[in-house]
Amino acid sequence: PISSSTFLNFLEELMTTPFLQATEALSPEAEASTALIAVVITVVFLTLLSVVVLIFFYLYKNKGSYVTYEPAEGEPSTILQMESDSAKGRDKEEYFI
Repeated sequence: PISSSTFLNFLEELMTTPFLQATEALSPEAEASTALIAVVITVVFLTLLSVVVLIFFYLYKNKGSYVTYEPAEGEPSTILQMESDSAKGRDKEEYFI
């Protein structure tokens, strides 16, 4: 069994730890500056977060896809059509001097 004086001494030691000691009351100016710093940090954090979200959505919408205008591998008719158009065009060429 623990004696009551030992227990009270232990409680007194606990009260002297930095976590449980009474902190000094801050002046109103110090409290205001602390609140201002917290607000500025919060605004900066939210701004950076919103910029990251906007960049993510921009990059998601514009994936960088491009059109090559090449026919698909299973469409030989377009190639033949282009060749026949160029053959027809040779007959009707006109040169102006």
